[in-house]
Order: sequence, then structure tokens, then C-alpha cells
Amino acid sequence: MNFMSTFLTFENLHEVRRLCHWGPIIALSVIAICSTMAILDSVIWYWPLDTTGGNINFIMLINWTILILYNYFNAMFIGPGCIPLGWKPLHTNYDKFLNLAQENQQDMQYLQYCRVCQGYKAPRSHHCRKCNRCVMKMDHHCPWINNCCGHLNHAYFTSFLLLAPLGCSHAAIIFIMTMYTQLYERISFGWSTVKIDMSPVHQFQPIMPFSVPAFAATLFALGLALGTTISVGMLFVIQMKVILRNKTSIESWIEEKAKDRIQHYQTGEEFIFPYDLGTRWMNFKQVFTWSGMPKGDGKEWPVHPKCHQHTLTIEQLKQKVDKRVRSVQYQAVEDYNGACCPLSKGLQTFFRTPCTEEPRIPLSKGDIILATRGTKWWMYGDKVLSEAQMRVGERVRGWFPRRCVEKCHYDTAATESTSEKKVN
Repeated sequence: MNFMSTFLTFENLHEVRRLCHWGPIIALSVIAICSTMAILDSVIWYWPLDTTGGNINFIMLINWTILILYNYFNAMFIGPGCIPLGWKPLHTNYDKFLNLAQENQQDMQYLQYCRVCQGYKAPRSHHCRKCNRCVMKMDHHCPWINNCCGHLNHAYFTSFLLLAPLGCSHAAIIFIMTMYTQLYERISFGWSTVKIDMSPVHQFQPIMPFSVPAFAATLFALGLALGTTISVGMLFVIQMKVILRNKTSIESWIEEKAKDRIQHYQTGEEFIFPYDLGTRWMNFKQVFTWSGMPKGDGKEWPVHPKCHQHTLTIEQLKQKVDKRVRSVQYQAVEDYNGACCPLSKGLQTFFRTPCTEEPRIPLSKGDIILATRGTKWWMYGDKVLSEAQMRVGERVRGWFPRRCVEKCHYDTAATESTSEKKVN
């Protein structure tokens, strides 16, 4: 009874709802299928009670499953950590202790304000539309864990990306060896055909029968294991590249845009990424620790000697102004219901829909949109809202078909804030 009471009052019990999403359902199904089939095939191929090798093989297989699930659920349920609602920067010197917690007005001018969270975005944090919160050191929102990858769970997520390919590679070897050993005596080669006899072999009786359904299930599991090894292994390589530079995927994109902005306006600036500590080992230790929890509180970070806490946030503010200057104003000439693949807008629009989880925005004739990027058939931008909608923090942005809009003859977005093209 005490155990049930403890379980029911567990503060993160509501997080179990994250399992009710297509991402975790597919991921856990793949893990369950590969693990179950690997265990069953191990019994057929390398009976663990007969030899030391079989025993080690079986224990390693169980350990892979436990470690994969441990890191997967930690990445999902611990989460990245969120900036408190209504957060404001405080003084970090002794004034904080002498005069209680005072707002640091100087730092506020270097930070972006989040209207949804009604607070400032700490350095390296970003607002996630899926989670509807500002996330500490946000890397990306991962549908496979139905959560963001960020400050607190970056190590767990990356460990999962490493362990999943290793475990699937082990499982793939078991699948291949099981099929080979079971079919070796049942294959007869002719001059023009290869005949596979799946009837039981008289001279060898396995611990468990290896029938046609078992062969089909093993072949299916082999495909899942190989596909997971390749796809997840590539994600692990990508994650390690950004971790060894002490970046996130978003910050890599910000750095690229900084170089593009400096080159476009010929400002002569030198942008130094502030969080690269100089060596890969130092960067690695910022994420991976013996305790499993990363260093830092998610709001202040060690920085490069030539930089300070707000080097990146100042660059983000510059890019925000630049984005406003470069945006092009369009007006909707056709209604669009926000469908992901609208067949009524043409076959090219239907088949060339952006392969992204970013939202689509419905349009009505007369709507004004500030487009910032696009493809031949789709565009991405912000819908111009009323003053009342903007005051409550509402923002509507996403993809829409290019054929539904036309460029305004007088583009107010291009002429607005022209004096802010170069922000010092």
C-alpha cells in the first residue's frame, strides 16, 4: 500500500503521457522486436547454458537492452530543463546577497523576451513550440522521445544514440548466425536453382523449432536492426560533432547566419563562438560527467576568453533585426486550410511539401505574411497579427503554398528599420 501511495504521488507521473505519441511507440516497438527476437534466436543459435561464450553473449544482450531503455527513458522523462516562467536576469555579484535578488537591467537589453513564457530567454535557451516553454540549451525537439534534447538530458540522449546502434549490431550478428546455422544443412544447390527446404532436420534438433514464421520474423528483425544501426549511428555522429565543439544544432545554424550577415553587410566584425572552450576534451566534459548531470545551472556558462555571457544573444538580436529587414511582404490571394499536403493546390505543391515538423499556417484572402525563406513551391513566414493578438504573445508562423500569395507592390517590411541594418 505504501509503495502504491509513493508511486501515485510521484511528481513526474504526469510525464507518462509522453509515451502516447507516435515517436515513442515506434521507437519502443523497434527495441522490443529486436530485443525479443535476439533473445529467442540466441537460444536457438548459442544456448547460454552450454558454454561460457553462450553465457557471455546472452548477458551482453540483456545488458544492451537495459542500458538502451535506461538512457532512453531518462532522456524522455528528465527532459532538457526549462527556464522558469517570468524569468529575469539577476545580479551575479555580492549585491545579490546584500540587497536580495535584484533585476539586472543591463543584462535585459541583451536578451530576447518571450511573450509566451512572459520572461526573458537565458543565454543558449530557445522557445520550443511543441513543449510551449523556453528550453535550457535547446538542441532540437526530438519526436522519438517526444521531448526536447537540451541541457539536462543531452548526455542521456547521446548515450542512447551510441548504445542503440551497438545493441542492434550485436542483434544483427545473432540474426545472421541463426539463419545461417539453421539453413546450412537445409540448402541444396543445383545447376540453375537454389532450393531451400524448411522442413525439420533429422540429424539436428534445436532447442526451439526454427520454422518458416520464425525465419520471416528473424529476417524482419534483421532489417529493423540494420536500419536502426545506420540511421541512429548517423545521428550519433552528428551529435558528437556539435558536442565536441560545445555547440547545439541551433547554435551551429546561428553561427552560419552570423558569418552570412557579416559577409552580406561587410561590417568587418569577427564572430567567435563564445562557448568553445578550446579543446575537445573540455567541451566533452561540459556534457558528460560521472554523475550523469551536466555542469552549470542552464543560465550561465563558461565562455571563450575573448567573449562574454551575452556574445551569442547579442548576435541573435542582430540577426532578428536583419531578418526583419530582409523579410518580404506577401498578401494571400487564395484561402488555405493549413493542410500538410493540400491536393487542391496542385500536384507539385502536394508532392513537394517540406519534410519537416514545422507547422503550416492557414490563410484567408487578404492576410499579410512576412516571408523569410522558401522553396519553389512553399514559403515560410510570420502572419501579421493585430495589436491585441501581439500583446497577449500570440504568434502565427509556418509554411504555406507559394501559389496562395503574391508579393505586395509596396513592401513595408523592406523599408522598415533601414537604419538598423547594421547593429553595433
